[in-house]
Amino acid sequence: MARMNKTKAKITKVAWQLFHEKGYSETTIDDIIAASGTSKGSFYHYYSSKDELLSSLSELFDAKYEEVIQTLDPEMNSFEKLLFLCYSVHDMIEKEIPIGLLSSLYSSQVITKGDKHLQNQDRYYYHIITQIISEGQERGQISKDLSVREIQRLYTLSERAIIYDYCISNGSYYSLGEYTRKVMPRLFGSVKL
Repeated sequence: MARMNKTKAKITKVAWQLFHEKGYSETTIDDIIAASGTSKGSFYHYYSSKDELLSSLSELFDAKYEEVIQTLDPEMNSFEKLLFLCYSVHDMIEKEIPIGLLSSLYSSQVITKGDKHLQNQDRYYYHIITQIISEGQERGQISKDLSVREIQRLYTLSERAIIYDYCISNGSYYSLGEYTRKVMPRLFGSVKL
């Protein structure tokens, strides 16, 4: 599975925390380097500019998925694992990612002609989701009416729909975490056995 380098993950996480606390424009590369305890060389090894960090949000999500998956009981119901991962990342988004930056990231994925990093199947996210769905089908917890790939697409579609709606409403109508807990089981629930 594709895993993020620890130094890169640290730089990314700290950068997004600073973007949230100080704002994107007010955060400097030197601020990121100091807060992450890394070097200028390390920063430029992974990112050519602060602007490139805008496309690193998917890496931050993947780091959160990696963190959360380590805490789950391997015997936990696979459908429940998927929901828990979704809830954990959406909670993190609401607390740590400024809505303007989140909206910029998602809108850039719609208009970009280049790499759509949110859809990169080599991401840890896709590997772990696929693994959990396969496990759930083997355990009889997730339907086999659809292929693993089709269920993976349904899951990602459901997650993104909630986030897009959150961005469109500028985060003003509801808590992302609470709304996800209410809606995700309904959007994705058709695959549960």
